[in-house]
Amino acid sequence: MVETIRGGGTVTGLGDSGWHLEIPPAKKGRYSLAQLDDYSSIVRSHFPWSAAVHVDLRARASSRTIPGTWGFGLWNDPFGLAILKGGGARLPTLPNAAWFFFASDANYLSLRDDLPANGQLAATFSSPKSFPPRLLLKLPLFLLVFLKPVARVLRGWLRDHVKQDSVNFNQDTTEWHSYSIELGYDQVIFKVDGSVVLDGAVAPKGPLGLVMWVDNQYASWLEDGQLSFGNLASNIPAWIEIADLDVSPA
Repeated sequence: MVETIRGGGTVTGLGDSGWHLEIPPAKKGRYSLAQLDDYSSIVRSHFPWSAAVHVDLRARASSRTIPGTWGFGLWNDPFGLAILKGGGARLPTLPNAAWFFFASDANYLSLRDDLPANGQLAATFSSPKSFPPRLLLKLPLFLLVFLKPVARVLRGWLRDHVKQDSVNFNQDTTEWHSYSIELGYDQVIFKVDGSVVLDGAVAPKGPLGLVMWVDNQYASWLEDGQLSFGNLASNIPAWIEIADLDVSPA
């Protein structure tokens, strides 16, 4: 596992398959991150996981609502941000992910408006592995994404190419819970404490990498085109703990 920390974040081992990830109090605008993953130092085509694979772990958090986001699961690092963390350079691509994602109210992380976009989420994204030619021709418009009319149109175009599924669930995240993701070729099953919270047909395309993180970042892309992102202030530390991690081919 590769450790990535920013803004005073720390990662501490808890036995053979557990970790404590913590970020400190932060002023608005200062980015803090504590992350573990198994892909930062390799190219996207060599990410280690594809269907069929199971992810099982137990987790708890310092608070029911952490400013920013935290979570764990599988994704393809679509924004190519590993280079900013000291990893290999990757071109941006469309998202593929299956994860438990915990997002504070400032976030709105959906291209669709009939799906939950913050809170306690089990969520998937499934996209072509490369940009479709029709979308490639429109890439120059992304330079104007902060103009609301343009952003509204771009959001619609992306929605045509990125399939999504998500559901909210409600747990006391300060208590230990077991989480599992069963990724098949055309199905993803999410379970919390053994109970199914999402059984969907939107399955991400591999290769994918495992990621576990907590940060103080937010991102929001609303139906009217309003796009915003940044880092949230907090006057107390925030942490998550992971235990009994097991990732294995199904």
